[in-house]
This record gives sequence, structure tokens and C-alpha cells, in this order.
Amino acid sequence: MARVINRLTSRQVLNVKTFGRHADGGGLYLYAAKDGSRRWIFIYESNGRRREMGLGPAAGAKKAGISLADARRKAEHARRLRFDGLDPLNESRARRTAKKSKTFGQFADELLPDIVKGFRNAVHRNQWKMTLEVYAKPIRSKAISEIDTEDILKILKPIWTTKAETAGRVRGRIERVLDAAKAKGLRSGDNPARWQGHLKELLARRNKLARGHHAALPYENAAAFMQKLRERESVSARALEFTILTAARSGETLGARLNEFDLDKALWIVPAKRMKAGVEHRVPLTARAVEIVRDLMTAESTPDSYVFPGAKKGEPLSSMAMLQLLRDLHKGITVHGFRSSFRDWAGDATNFPRDLAEQALAHTIKDKAEAAYRRSDALEKRRKLMEAWEKYLAAPPDGKVLPFRQAAE
Repeated sequence: MARVINRLTSRQVLNVKTFGRHADGGGLYLYAAKDGSRRWIFIYESNGRRREMGLGPAAGAKKAGISLADARRKAEHARRLRFDGLDPLNESRARRTAKKSKTFGQFADELLPDIVKGFRNAVHRNQWKMTLEVYAKPIRSKAISEIDTEDILKILKPIWTTKAETAGRVRGRIERVLDAAKAKGLRSGDNPARWQGHLKELLARRNKLARGHHAALPYENAAAFMQKLRERESVSARALEFTILTAARSGETLGARLNEFDLDKALWIVPAKRMKAGVEHRVPLTARAVEIVRDLMTAESTPDSYVFPGAKKGEPLSSMAMLQLLRDLHKGITVHGFRSSFRDWAGDATNFPRDLAEQALAHTIKDKAEAAYRRSDALEKRRKLMEAWEKYLAAPPDGKVLPFRQAAE
């Protein structure tokens, strides 16, 4: 005789008033308690024993819970487990235990590919990876369900005032991972990395920096720094040297592929999707910049190869590689700060127009009238500017160097 299932209707589920179990069939029951609460249960036999597994509270007219359709799906899943010789209750407990024991590091590594899919450049992807591996290292081995406020404070306090911008990013990225873990059912309660109404009350107020501020090396010291840099033979040294010579952003350098270059014309074309302003940027290359690119090409290079490859095949150099090199050579300055060094040099030590230096830096023109008149990117004029910058950087750092001055032609 066939087993009768799907006996109940949605109306019956909503209006049931009789205390006890109400069969839907196939082991699924709606249990109505004397206090008026209702819940779904699945009853089955395992090893000669009758077992009862709770499936969750039943949805009501004005109460959230599990609907009749969802309860039937859960019961069908349990029946499939029984058919495969498994005990549904034991399997459910095993899944809950696995969820509770999953570490922050395990979950972060699983989540990262989904997070970085929408990022424009590889540098941003690497920064996320570095944050979750390096700064979040103290909590990587801890169960994600057990991470609390004290864990977050131990990570943030050592860098909260000394590396304010980095600390803010670390906090935000950890917060996102913990939010995702809650959405996946791996943890419950408030997010211990939340800022408003939580960490804001526990951490010191940070001094606000002017937007775009990055510690920079005075341009008068740039030639001496460049001499020290050229003594290094690593890929990170060449990436940093190239970044300084082109006045580029670090992300533009690290994400550069060979198909963006026309070395015969000494030209680098950074596609719009990789530029901060979302506009294609043509960069005139000096002789040394071209030499750097050529020297890094190998027999295995393809047009899609990164100019500055990382340790992992098919990945670009990590932004941390340049940063670590910079710390070794000169503490207290940033890679991005060399753009300021270039801008100060162009304004103080040359007669090149201000607008030309701004174009070299790929800055967006805020003045609409000025933007309307700029119909050309002044490539060849900028080439002379960048050649002058290279010549200045190559000057002997003997303490007697005078600022290089050259008028735009």
C-alpha cells in the first residue's frame, strides 16, 4: 500500500488548535503545544529505535517560521538520508559541529574569491588577501563562531594610531567577513568588528588626515634614494623604480601587462578600467623605463603576462613587496608619496607648466572650463617633462646637486 503524504493544507497549519501531533505523512508532523506554539518534527526509526528530529518552528499568520512547503522539503531530505543508510539527526548534529568549528581563516579563504570578483585590479585583490592573511593572523585559527570584541581589539590597537588608514581597512574587511559568516549561519549575535555604536566607543579617536595625504620623500633627496634603489636587483626594486620614473600609482604599475606597451614608441597605454578616473591614460616612457620593461621580458612572456610578476605563476607582484622594500631603504615614506615628490619637483625646480604635471599624474580637472580647453593629452610635452625627471633622478647624489631647470618647449 502506498504511503500517504501531503495530508495537511496551509489553512489547516494556520488554524490548527488541537493539542498534539498532526501528520502530514512520510514521517512529517506538525506539533501543537498547549501554550499555543507550533513546530515541525520528523519521526523515523534508526537501529530499531524511534527518533524525533526538530525541523524548526512553524510559520503563522503573523509569526515568522518554516512554511509547510519548506517543512516538506526538509522532510524529503531526511528521507533521502534514511534511504542512503544515514541517520538524519546524527548528520544534522555533525553539520552544526562543523559550522561551529570552522575557523576564521578557513571561511575567509572560501569567501575571498567571491568578494574580489568585482575588483578592477589585481592590486586591490592582493590587498584584501594580505589583510586577511597578515593582519588577521591572530584570529585565523580561531572558530569563527567564537570571535569576540577582545579578539578584534588585539588586532587593531597596535596599529590604530600609527597606521590609521590601514587599521580602518582591516576593521572594515574583518567586519565584512564576520557579516558573511552570520549570513551563512556560522555565527550569531552582533558583529564584534562593527564601528558605529561599538568599537567607536572603545578605540581612541583618530586624527583625520587631509584627503590624499601620503608621506613623501623631499625631491632633493630623490636622486640619492634612486641610487640606493638601483643597487637592488629584485623585481620589487624594478617595480618601484618604474613607478617613480613614470609618476604612476602603484596599482597601475603592478597591474601592468605587456600588451599595454609599445616599446618601439616608448609608450605605455593604461586602459580606462585600471585608472582611478576611469579614463585611458597614455604614459610616455623614458629610456630607463623602457629598459626595465625589456629586461623583465623572458622567453615565456606573452602579451597577457604581467610586467612585474609575483612569486605565484600568473599573479602580479604583491603591493606588500614594494612596501617592504621601501621600509628597508627609507622608513617613514610611502610609494604613493613619490607622486608628491615628482609634483613638488616639477613645480619648484622646473618651468614646466602646472597643467602638464597634473596631466602626468593623471589627475582629474575639477575646473570645467579648463577641462573643456584641454583637447590633447600633450604626450610629447609630457615626454620632455618625464625625461627631465629621469635626468634629475640620475644626478650624482653628492650633496652638491642643484635643482634641474628646464623650460617647456
